[in-house]
Amino acid sequence: MKGFESNVQYIKYLVNKEVAQRFFEGTLDKSINSYREIAEAIIPGPKAVFRCCIYKERHIIEERVRLVLEPSKDDRVINVLSSACDECPIDRFVVTEACRGCLGHKCQEVCPRNAITIVNHRSYIDQALCIECGRCKQACPFNAISEVKRPCIRSCAVGAVQINEEKKAFIDHEKCISCGACVYQCPFGAIVDKPFVLNVLDLIQHSWNNTNYHVYAIVAPAIASQFPEVKTGQVFAAIKELGFYDVIEAAIGGDMVAIAEAKEFAETIDEKGWKTTSCCPAFVDYVRRNHPQFMDHVSTTVSPMIALARSIHDKDKKARVIFIGPCTAKKVEIKQKDLAGAVDYVITFEELMATFDAKGFDLKAFEERDAGAPSYFGRIFGRTGGVSESVLKVADLEGIEKEIKPIHCNGLDECIKNMKLASFGRLNANLLEGMACKNGCTGGSASLTHDQKGIEFLNRYGKTAATQNPYEGMTGYDYTTVNMEREFHMEGK
Repeated sequence: MKGFESNVQYIKYLVNKEVAQRFFEGTLDKSINSYREIAEAIIPGPKAVFRCCIYKERHIIEERVRLVLEPSKDDRVINVLSSACDECPIDRFVVTEACRGCLGHKCQEVCPRNAITIVNHRSYIDQALCIECGRCKQACPFNAISEVKRPCIRSCAVGAVQINEEKKAFIDHEKCISCGACVYQCPFGAIVDKPFVLNVLDLIQHSWNNTNYHVYAIVAPAIASQFPEVKTGQVFAAIKELGFYDVIEAAIGGDMVAIAEAKEFAETIDEKGWKTTSCCPAFVDYVRRNHPQFMDHVSTTVSPMIALARSIHDKDKKARVIFIGPCTAKKVEIKQKDLAGAVDYVITFEELMATFDAKGFDLKAFEERDAGAPSYFGRIFGRTGGVSESVLKVADLEGIEKEIKPIHCNGLDECIKNMKLASFGRLNANLLEGMACKNGCTGGSASLTHDQKGIEFLNRYGKTAATQNPYEGMTGYDYTTVNMEREFHMEGK
């Protein structure tokens, strides 16, 4: 079994594996008693492993099991396990020695909870009353109030993670773009993404060996960075062995999207002045929520996942489609009004590995198989810069004379920065490639690994492609018969 980046990732793995294993054995029970049994199997005791006591540990595991067995029916993918939140005992705002004891007392005046008093001519913050609104820091003319952010808050570039009066984290779903950064960064695993492992296993089981309907797996190109100890073709073979009718690289959809994006750019750039890509659902949601006036600059081309899924449905009327990737935002994308019905469920690379191990697979024992023959450019969609490089390639093949000046946003912070520049008319580019995760999909929040080597693995895999021509990468699929456009709904659902 491979290593894990943290105990948080390991616990998530243990829960998914235990549930999947019981499913395969035919012993899975969805009753409350089952929650407790699984928790005790994972945390046998008598000593605690991760928390203060086995009782708290088991309670948290039970909550995680409940999420796997009964995912909430709403479209909110990112949620907080209140019992797991450590309430991080960090005093976020503290008065430093720089306080001059000024007569204005602006910090005291703006505090909505009267948490600030003056002691010996200096301000003092009563942490029991403080709600961490930050108004005192903003008001202080001497910058004498320091701020130390909790990891979950620091990870969220859009301010969706907040703290309630009990000092526990909660998600403001009006701001959340489901990028999963907080899921990855929370050191206590209190913030979780909704899992669909059991839904996928049920779907496969009820296909009756794919005679009732055909269950396809679309696999994100970032898979090449996730199992470095084996060949990617062996991973495809293991996925097929889980019971899928067929396994197809999402990179084929990338080839489709590169062609559609390039043509859309050529047709609309004179009118719009600048465009953004639309492959990353978290980035698109960021624009929708924070810069709605610029939604007409976002490409209306669907993501590779949706493009390929629609193509599969076009070829096979009995198709059901599962997407496997590193992205939590994809779990929201498939539910959006103009895209619903293309993909049934999304599972992550973390969930995939737990399912492999629950099945007892030795990936090294599998014979390689391909999952289509996408181009190099379709595969590099999985890293920062890949989308715009692919669009440039198609523009060259098509003889598009419009100048394409791309800028790559490597992570949400860079997306925010460049969207602000665009809003001021200072964007030094006309094609903004937005990727919410550092390094692109290889650094997705639900990836098994997040280091820089992921890009190297993906580039290496891309170079094994049989062609560098996106048109040739789509062999067997006709994107011209598929609706490659989407209609953005400002309510986002």
